[in-house]
Amino acid sequence: MKKVQFLEIEGRSLGYYALLGVLGLLVAVGLGAAHYMEHHGHVVTGMSNQVVWGIPHVFAVFLIVAASGALNVASIASVFGKTAYKPLAPLSGLLAIAFLIGGLAVLVLDLGRPDRLIVAMTHYNFKSIFAWNIFLYTGFAAIVAGYLWMMLDRRMSGYSTPVGYVAFIWRLILTTGTGSIFGFLVARDAYDTALLAPLFVVLSLAYGMAVFLLVLMASYRWTERPLGDVLLLRMKNLLGIFVAAGLYFVAVYHLTNLYFTERHGFERYILLDGGSFAQVFWLGQVLLGGIVPLVLLFHPTLGRSRTVIGVASALVILGGLAQMYVTIPGGQAYPLEVVPGKEVVGSTFFDGVVASYSPSLPEVALGVGGIGLALLLVAVAVKVLRFLPLTLDDASVDPHHRGAAASA
Repeated sequence: MKKVQFLEIEGRSLGYYALLGVLGLLVAVGLGAAHYMEHHGHVVTGMSNQVVWGIPHVFAVFLIVAASGALNVASIASVFGKTAYKPLAPLSGLLAIAFLIGGLAVLVLDLGRPDRLIVAMTHYNFKSIFAWNIFLYTGFAAIVAGYLWMMLDRRMSGYSTPVGYVAFIWRLILTTGTGSIFGFLVARDAYDTALLAPLFVVLSLAYGMAVFLLVLMASYRWTERPLGDVLLLRMKNLLGIFVAAGLYFVAVYHLTNLYFTERHGFERYILLDGGSFAQVFWLGQVLLGGIVPLVLLFHPTLGRSRTVIGVASALVILGGLAQMYVTIPGGQAYPLEVVPGKEVVGSTFFDGVVASYSPSLPEVALGVGGIGLALLLVAVAVKVLRFLPLTLDDASVDPHHRGAAASA
């Protein structure tokens, strides 16, 4: 591979300022929604005492999981020794930090009392997975920031590989911890399984790669920098493999639940009788977020089109949001079994009653604001620092490559 020159974008065009304006507006809308919910209380949302994690948590968890997966490209270069991916490593680290910040911002602003975060940061209950995640998230941000320093500073480049190993291990632990938030909730039939930890790790690979591909293609198209087909086609194939692995783990998760008689009720609810949750599962998560992207990515002709690759990546992201919607609000909507093996005949606490949940506009606005914040950080960072290679044409990435080009 030829020596790659990194250069910040010029960022003086009307289109760039329009992009900053749109992303800034999304952030402002998200902050306004957070203020509205904080002022009026969660009564203005669709959440309740039964469904305490709603759409904001859907966006927050998705962003955090995608942040871990976005670092995958850098890990391929440093940990697995694929030097062709090395020019993409700085952008990979930037996306990881930006999406983590976006997800945590949504999470904090959904607390109702963001100032209470100080208590969580100064008083720890190490029997709680939430306490562990405070260290996992802050540690991930610090390690990736150090990783970026090693990659961007030529004097420190010799340390990029060992720090890359640390970042790789930490991101696996982080995603395992995020999945364990739900896997350790033994009272919920939707959760209480060790499968959720590896499931979230695999899902992070798909979500992060989809986000990376969209940002990469948009960045080089809008800045008119050369982007060859060698890496692009390799990464779209990796995305397809990750999507297929995610569908496999989802199937194993539901088949495992179906094996246990006590969970037949939940499976019937989430797969058949759950109303919007069942519809989102089959149409959003499985069909649009899984099967359709696989067909598009591995089609011998369509799979070489950059437009189709972009559409497939966008569908994977929408499917990821659908997956989090089914997992988080859907898992809470199914009633708790307070007394196993017994039927509650009278209660004022909704025992045995399926909870209803309808997302409100402020919830959606807050979640979209988190995505806007993550992308705004990326847009500003690529103008200020040299995260993007000046060219990624095939001759620079792989001079010996000879293959058919991807169509526009």
